[in-house]
Amino acid sequence: MGNCFGKESSSSDAFAQPGRTLGGSSSNAPPANSRASMPPRIAAQSSGRTLGATSSPATAPASNDPKAAAARAAEERAMAAQGKGKLGKQLDARKAMTNSAALAQVSRETRAARDADAAAEARNWN
Repeated sequence: MGNCFGKESSSSDAFAQPGRTLGGSSSNAPPANSRASMPPRIAAQSSGRTLGATSSPATAPASNDPKAAAARAAEERAMAAQGKGKLGKQLDARKAMTNSAALAQVSRETRAARDADAAAEARNWN
């Protein structure tokens, strides 16, 4: 059995070409004494943007007070929550639940469904 994608020549041809020695370098390797050049340093032209800042500095608020920033963020969240509708409000309520509260709610729903099935089975027995 042989490899259908291999060459038909014998395996001894693989050693027909001379190899490289352990200390030798390949033809495309850089010389040993060359160094990579350092990228040019870029001086900071601006102080940058603060977290949550708008894209243009002209529309940025004048106050950097943390209380004012928190109030603005709360107002933005309230404005975003107004247009969500029924499903958005349900999703927000689900996200606000802790893990244990979510598990307790699922447990109550499952238990209620099981009790309803048992009651329906008891009614249909007669």
